Amino acid sequence: MAILAKAASMHYVTGPMDKARTAKFKIGQVVKHRLFPFRGVVFDIDPVFANTEEWWEAIPAEVRPHKDQPFYHLFAENAETEYVAYVSEQNLLPDTSDAPIRHPQVAEMFERDDSGAYRPRNAVMN
Repeated sequence: MAILAKAASMHYVTGPMDKARTAKFKIGQVVKHRLFPFRGVVFDIDPVFANTEEWWEAIPAEVRPHKDQPFYHLFAENAETEYVAYVSEQNLLPDTSDAPIRHPQVAEMFERDDSGAYRPRNAVMN
């Protein structure tokens, strides 16, 4: 799977009359879910929801996030496994644990510096 890193700070215009919106999190940032026990590294950002309607409808209506916000692709992990997650901005918080992410694809795309931050290895703009 080819993964393309985008600029670390992203600004979006969500419609002709909307103001530019800045993504709260950046590529390489470690985040955790607000409700569920998982965390991950951001590897891509969509300015608004860009998944399937089937995926959207599978989320219970009472907790379904609105589509008009950034959505983040994460190399994610929980206590049992590693996977790729797609999460709305409203459901993410910064992870301040400083613990490394064990997802195997993290090492393919990122370098971890002495401060524990993840930097894209060879950023490809798309």
